[in-house]
This record gives sequence, C-alpha cells and structure tokens, in this order.
Amino acid sequence: MSFENLQLIEPLLRAVKQEGYTHPTPIQEKSIPIILSRRDLLGCAQTGTGKTAAFAIPMLQILHQEKSLPNNTRGIKALILTPTRELAIQIEESFAAYGKYAGLRHTVIFGGVPQGRQTQILQRGVDILVATPGRLLDLIDQGYISLREIQLFVLDEADRMLDMGFVHDVRKIVSKLPQKRQTLFFSATMPPEIQKLANTILVNPEKVEVTPVSSTADTIQQQLYFVEKKDKKSLLLHLLKNNAINTALVFTRTKHGADKVAQELNRAGVRAEAIHGNKSQNARQAALSNFKNQQTRVLVATDIAARGIDIDELSHVINYELPNVPETYVHRIGRTGRAGASGIALSFCDQEEKEFLRDIHKVILKSIPVVEDHPFPMSNTSLVQYPSMHKKPVNQRNSSSNGYRGVQRSWSGSQRNH
Repeated sequence: MSFENLQLIEPLLRAVKQEGYTHPTPIQEKSIPIILSRRDLLGCAQTGTGKTAAFAIPMLQILHQEKSLPNNTRGIKALILTPTRELAIQIEESFAAYGKYAGLRHTVIFGGVPQGRQTQILQRGVDILVATPGRLLDLIDQGYISLREIQLFVLDEADRMLDMGFVHDVRKIVSKLPQKRQTLFFSATMPPEIQKLANTILVNPEKVEVTPVSSTADTIQQQLYFVEKKDKKSLLLHLLKNNAINTALVFTRTKHGADKVAQELNRAGVRAEAIHGNKSQNARQAALSNFKNQQTRVLVATDIAARGIDIDELSHVINYELPNVPETYVHRIGRTGRAGASGIALSFCDQEEKEFLRDIHKVILKSIPVVEDHPFPMSNTSLVQYPSMHKKPVNQRNSSSNGYRGVQRSWSGSQRNH
C-alpha cells in the first residue's frame, strides 16, 4: 500500500513524498483511516513504529479541511500531550514537516526554559499545540491558553506519563477539554492503570495494536557481553575502536552514571555528551543536535531523557547498564532498527545485573547471543537463565558484518551456580 491509497489530500502527499516516505508503516496504514473517519483511537505501539506520523498526518488533513468552513472559529483546535521536552519538540517538528503545505499554525511548549517566547507565539494564535503537562497547566492558569475549542486531543506515551507521575496532571487537563472531541490515545504498554485511564477518556474507540511490547524488532541484532562492573569502561572503549560504530546511543540507569561515562569517554578521546533530566533544556537540545549531526559520536542517556529520541539510521545502541524494568530493554534497543531499518544492540551484564537479565529474557522470550571472545570476560557466567528454548548452551562462531568477530553463545535452560 502507498500513501496515495489512504485518501490523503495533495498538500500532505507532497510533503510526505519530500520526507522520503512512500509506503506507510503498519500503524500508519491502520490508524490513518480510523482517524480520518473521526473515531476515537486506542493505539498500542512499540517505539520506532512510525506512530507520530500515524496521528499527525490525518490530524493535519482534518484541520486543513475544516479551516475553510464558514463556522470555523479561532483558538487551539488540536492538543498533543506528551511527557518529555525532547519528544514534544520532535512531534512539533513532525507537524512542521508533514504540514508545510497545509497552512496551519503550530507550536510547542515545555518547561525548563523561560515562557516569554512561547506565550508570544500563543498570543498570535495557533491551530495545533504540542505540550508537556506542567507547562501547559501553568499557562492555562495564567490565562494564556484556553482549551475550549479543542477538537482533537492526543495523549501520547501514556505509560511514560504514568511512570513519571503525570497521571494527576493528565486528568486535570482532560477535565478542561470539551466533552465533544476526538481523542487519540497511544501507549507502548497497556498495564491495568493505563487501560483504566483510557476507558475514562475514550468513547467507543477503535483499537490498533502493532508489535507487542514483549517483542523486539527482527531487524535488530542483539549481543550480550558478560563483564565485571569495573571493566565496563574498558570494554566500551574497546568496542568503540570499531569504525563501524559511527554513532552510538549508550544507556545508563542514573543521571550520575551518564555524566561519569561521558566524562570517561571524553578523557579517552571519544567525543561524548550526556543527556538527562538535570541538564538545562538548551544543553539537552545542543547535545541532541550534535549527536544527530554526528559532531558527537556517543550520546549517553538515561531512560526518561531518551524516550522520544528519534534519530534516523542510528546503527548502535549500547546498554552500559541493564535496566531494572524488562520492558525498558525493548524500548531502549528500539531506538535503533526503526521502521524496518537494521540495527545492532549491545548489552553489558555484570554480576549484580543477572537478575535483570533473567527478567528481560522472560519478557522477550528469546535468547540473546553471548559474545565470549572479548578482552574483559567475566569469570563466571553460569547464572544466566532463559525462559525455555534449549536445555544447554549452543556454541556458534559469528562472523557477521557488524565488525565483531568472536564466539557467541545462546544461553537458555536452567543453569545456576551453587
């Protein structure tokens, strides 16, 4: 199927073509007709599936077509609520790209920066507003924003809203919206709390589910390195000697850890920057821009800061520290291999992280090939347990094109060291 088959208007087709899109991703193919039919939508989609375009393109079409109606009033017509500043900025950039010929005004507001420029744009009038919850409520309270004219409301990354403690703010914002509206609800996971929230704000929604959270994209090559905690820095530097890694997104669990890894890489001559919640908005945007432009080779990020980072052709994700929430592993490695592209995900596991690794295996239901032939092997790797698969480890020689050559082992079965 092509975008022409989705009954899109010419200004949108022209913009989409200029962005290099020819065929919609599965969530775009399923969601766009539903949204254009003015139905509420409940979307469960893993990161990297093309979700933003799935709602932005049909929203632009609806608003473009209604703009010429005689009863069209001034005011914000569409609100996209999202948890992080980075994601808000990227969503607004997507609206700018897809809507460049649609004649609609849009802007983005978020905290962490002075509000002056944001309020100036709002006072001139916008059709589409992308916002984070805190700044939106602040500007509503100050009288800069009214939600009375909202026709389209998008709640994006609902599960992350829950993780970050924004559910109360979300409910407060929803209470200010018109009862008569179209609501689009997107979440990568659907725990009971999120399902309950969806039930309270959606009316007879169509449900679209693409790639459940427990699965990892087949286009992502996963590799596991058992390594002592003290040797992780050395292993990372060893891997970065490989020129096949043009840029790498490296994950740590803490803000302090991100800063420390970035500092150690810079001392070793590898250009690196850290991005996390304690950084100023300007610093975060500068680091992200440098990484996208490949002026910075390594971006070290925490999970919340990295949610929403959308970088085309990111080849490598490195889990310097395994996440303690298994679904987070899926989200992390989903930063590469996006929308059908290939990618490589390398994960370090020390003794203390083996419980995290077991939980990850239970979620993804597949064994991650273990690279044994590297300079910093862990003394004992027998504590690894996979959900089922095989009873014994299977040895295999790997010589794939990613630049790593060594013995890999797919661990499974119950193997414990007493």
